[in-house]
Amino acid sequence: MGSLQSSLDHIKNHTQYPTSSQALIAACGNMSDLASEDKEWFGKTLPEGTYNTPEDVVKAVLAKV
Repeated sequence: MGSLQSSLDHIKNHTQYPTSSQALIAACGNMSDLASEDKEWFGKTLPEGTYNTPEDVVKAVLAKV
């Protein structure tokens, strides 16, 4: 749960919106507390586009699961 919690915290509190999928993936890649498998999964799962809120990011990822 720590990895998920850390990821959601970053998406919610440490990202300026609107943002692009590329910027989110790059930021995720710089998170030292996130496992490389999780970074890879996020990069493959997040659809290309612009996100206006953290909720948009979570909805987009959940729609692909």
